[in-house]
Amino acid sequence: MAKCDICGKGAHFGNSVSHSHRRSNRIWNSNVQRVKCKVNGGNRRMHVCTACLRSGRVERA
Repeated sequence: MAKCDICGKGAHFGNSVSHSHRRSNRIWNSNVQRVKCKVNGGNRRMHVCTACLRSGRVERA
């Protein structure tokens, strides 16, 4: 899974716990999109999480 190039947010790992309390591994993936951004006067494709997109940390091209 991709990591956010802005804040570094990536996948989180933990346990899925059933009703009988048996545990198995699971993963929570972050909502990371591949978008065109303006960087140093040019356009570049970056992996950016939706929290960074909403907050305006990235200017889209």
